[in-house]
Amino acid sequence: MSDPFQVQITRLDSPAAHHFAITPSDTEDLPIRPRAIRVGEGGTLVLRDPLQTEISYTVMAGEVLVFRALRVMATGTTATNIVGWY
Repeated sequence: MSDPFQVQITRLDSPAAHHFAITPSDTEDLPIRPRAIRVGEGGTLVLRDPLQTEISYTVMAGEVLVFRALRVMATGTTATNIVGWY
């Protein structure tokens, strides 16, 4: 398949090119820091940043959080079908 954007520099405002399933964990950081997180089924999403600050977000199904989380916490997270984009 032809990719006319192959030679373009990827920036934070560029569309994501890769995705991965996220399993919330209280002990493991994400394998890759995403540029955004998409939630398939709404609920609460608890994110940790590099300063170890944890914040709970109420999210709707299909919502995309443009946030480079270090970890998605299991404790407190009720949202499901969570995907990281990078």
